[in-house]
Amino acid sequence: MTEPSLSDTLHRLMHAYKRQLRAGIESQQISLPITQLRVLKCIGRIPECTASSIAQRMNQDKGQLARLLNELTDAALIDKMANPQDRRSHFLVLTSAGKQILAKLEVVEKQAAAQMTHGLSSKEIKTFIRIAAAMMENSDDGGTSKRGTQRDG
Repeated sequence: MTEPSLSDTLHRLMHAYKRQLRAGIESQQISLPITQLRVLKCIGRIPECTASSIAQRMNQDKGQLARLLNELTDAALIDKMANPQDRRSHFLVLTSAGKQILAKLEVVEKQAAAQMTHGLSSKEIKTFIRIAAAMMENSDDGGTSKRGTQRDG
């Protein structure tokens, strides 16, 4: 039997992680679509978060992002606060309900990571993270910049 290709392994890993997340999201009774969860994560992680900073980080269409932000505002998961340095933009902040959902999501992500790394040493996990970060950076810019930065979202 031949060894699986890198492409096949990455594809299967991505789907395994998504299955873990979906199962955890369901068990935590989080009923938001993944796109809304990703936006909540950005708002929770980016200091003085604006719609522009989310669009840049997620490489998201601004029109689609505006609809997502309106849905999250209508669901009372985020609030908009005036940006004192730019009257045309607002800072986005999580409401207490938004923080609760983000906390549940963090539990789901930790459980998925724990299950998927079961039996691996901390050295193996660090090596995987380093290699995956290098691969992500290579995919972003053709491998022309320095290694060591990480992206999320």
